[in-house]
Amino acid sequence: MDKWIYLLIGGIIGTASRYGLSGFVSDKSGTVFPWGTLAVNVIGCFVIGFLDTIFEKKFFISPNYRIFLMTGFCGAFTTFSALILETSKLLKENEYIYAFGNVAISFVIGFLAFKLGSVIAEMI
Repeated sequence: MDKWIYLLIGGIIGTASRYGLSGFVSDKSGTVFPWGTLAVNVIGCFVIGFLDTIFEKKFFISPNYRIFLMTGFCGAFTTFSALILETSKLLKENEYIYAFGNVAISFVIGFLAFKLGSVIAEMI
């Protein structure tokens, strides 16, 4: 049960942080380009890369805090960071085809699923 509490609290903070930062950046830069989303994705990738390295190579933290920070906070802040983390792990394991496939499939199938959902919604 503890894991779920840590996950939920991290998720709430990550979601609120994404909303606040994205909105702040968009308010300052305008809406012609999605600068807010880009900022969130880049910062999320930096944070999850930093945390992954610190927790694997520098010091140990409890699994609950790892869930809170990486899965909860970073996962809610941006799922793009999770995609990058998982792809990075594939690259570390020299699984280049899987790494490329993960990125390509995620974007292509994700976009196709988005379009399919849009088309179905238009038909309703």
